Amino acid sequence: MTELLDEVRDRVDAEAREYSPNEERPLWGYVRVMSAYAGVVVGLGAIVAGRRRPLPERPAVGDLALVALATAKVSRIATRDTVTSPIRAPFVQFEGAGGPAEVNEKVRGNGLRHSVGELLTCPFCMSQWIATGFTFGLLIAPRATRQIAGTFAALEAADLLQFGRAIAEHAASS
Repeated sequence: MTELLDEVRDRVDAEAREYSPNEERPLWGYVRVMSAYAGVVVGLGAIVAGRRRPLPERPAVGDLALVALATAKVSRIATRDTVTSPIRAPFVQFEGAGGPAEVNEKVRGNGLRHSVGELLTCPFCMSQWIATGFTFGLLIAPRATRQIAGTFAALEAADLLQFGRAIAEHAASS
């Protein structure tokens, strides 16, 4: 069994070198991150299946809008907010101020550390995880999930209004 694992590891390492000959890419780290995501999905799926309740025919349009807005806000908080920087600190290096109440950070480290750093600094990447959490939340505890998602959706809408106001004020003063 050990020989087989060594052979698989050697083949994956060779493919990684072929995939990116001029730059080190942490493919094993990505495999671990994807495996963690798959494990979370399987675990939550088992909880949903164990409840033996029928799944909805399709998601409600209101829930889709709510989850979309909430996901956008939570992913931005998780990946860019100054207050959440201690969570990202082991995986990134501070580069400077970003947008309002945001920071710019550069991923550091190798392997899994680098892969996690990429996840924690990419709002688009983090959105997959967050949307999955909200989706399973709607299946397991819909009322609580809607309340939580509603809070973050309201914050996202407020942020968009603030940016809109700033753009309008800037245009009026020009």
